[in-house]
Amino acid sequence: MSEDIKARILEMLRELPAPGGGDVVSRGMVSDVFVADGKAFFSLSVPAAEAERFEGLRQEAERRAAAVPGLTSAMVALTAERRGGGMEARPQERRPVPPPPRPVPPPAARPAAPPPVPRAAKQGVPGVGRIVAVASGKGGVGKSTTAVNLALAFQAQGLRTGLLDADIYGPSVPRLLGLKGRPELEGGRIMRPMEAYGLKAMSMGLLVDEETPMIWRGPMVMSALNQMLREVAWAPLDVLVVDMPPGTGDAQLTMAQQVPLAGAVIVSTPQDLALIDARKGLAMFRKVEVPVLGIVENMSYFVAPDTGTRYDIFGHGGARAEAERLGVQFLGEVPLEMAIREGSDAGAPVMAVHPDGAHARAYAAIAERTLASMEAAGSTAGKAPTIVFE
Repeated sequence: MSEDIKARILEMLRELPAPGGGDVVSRGMVSDVFVADGKAFFSLSVPAAEAERFEGLRQEAERRAAAVPGLTSAMVALTAERRGGGMEARPQERRPVPPPPRPVPPPAARPAAPPPVPRAAKQGVPGVGRIVAVASGKGGVGKSTTAVNLALAFQAQGLRTGLLDADIYGPSVPRLLGLKGRPELEGGRIMRPMEAYGLKAMSMGLLVDEETPMIWRGPMVMSALNQMLREVAWAPLDVLVVDMPPGTGDAQLTMAQQVPLAGAVIVSTPQDLALIDARKGLAMFRKVEVPVLGIVENMSYFVAPDTGTRYDIFGHGGARAEAERLGVQFLGEVPLEMAIREGSDAGAPVMAVHPDGAHARAYAAIAERTLASMEAAGSTAGKAPTIVFE
C-alpha cells in the first residue's frame, strides 16, 4: 500500500515544475519518500544560498503530496545536503586581488575614552534557582515538544521544575500538557501557575482563546513576558524552563538581555538549512553573553515500526557536526517518531506517560548533559534562573 502511495507522490511531483526547467523529480531534487501512518515525509534539495526563493515550491509540494489519496498530511523540508539536477549554486567568479593599502601614519594622541558604564544587573525571579531557555532559529523543528519533555526530564531527576511558554504568537504548551481552564489569582494580582504531571506551567494560551490571533508589537510582548515571569507564583523552583519564540527577534533579544539566563539550549533538525537558522540563534546568545549549553538534533532519524529499517529523511548528524565546529556541547538526538507526535497532540508527553521507554531515555540523557553543561558554565543552584530555548 505504501509503495503505491509513494509511486503516486512521485507521479504528482513530476508535474511540479522546477526553477530553470524540467520537474523536481527529473532534476534530482526529491529525496527518498517515506510513508507511515497516513503521512508522507521527504525533502527537496536546493542551493543553500537560495533557500528563501524555494519556500513557495516546498509549500506547493507539501500541499500536492497531502492531497494524494491515502494520505492525511505530508511533511516536506528543504535541504542543501544533496546536490542534484543542476540546482547547485553557481561558483563565485574570481575577482582581482586589490593592492595592499598604503601605510597610514599613526593618529595624534587622543584623550583616553571614559570607562564603560556597567550594565544594569539582570533581575532574577524570586524563588527560582535557574532559568534555562529552549530556543530555535526557526519554527517547525519541535522546539516546544523538546521544552516540555526536557522539563519533565529535569523533574524526573528530582528537581522542582516549572515551564514558561514564552512563545507569545504560537503558544502550544497547554495542548502539549493537556491543560485547560484559566489560572487563579492570589491576592488579586499574582497568578497561580497551573499544574500537569507535577510541572508548574504558565502560557499565554491559558489566558486567551486558542483561536485568538496575537497581533502584538515588541513592547506589548515584553510586558506580557514580564508578567508571566514576575507576576506568577513560581516559587519554590530549582529550574524554570522557558519555551522561547522561534527566531532572533526583539522578544528573544530582550528576554536574553533582561533575564539572568543560566544558558540556552538550541534545537535544530539535521538538514543544513535548519542549521543555518540555529547558527543565528547561537550567535545571538553569545553576543548577549548567555552561555549556549548545547544543541539538540530533533527529528534525527526515523525507524519504520513494521520493518525496523532506519531512514535519515532529513539527513543525519548535521547538528553534531555543527556543535563540534562551533565548540559547543552536542546534547543528543531525538528520532522522528509517531509516538512522540501522537502523545504531544493528545497532551500526553512521552517523558510522562512512558518514562522507561527508549524515547524518554533520549530526553533524560539530554537533561543530564544540559545540567552538566550548566555546571561547567559556572551556574549553581543559588544563582539566577536559566531559560532553555528549543
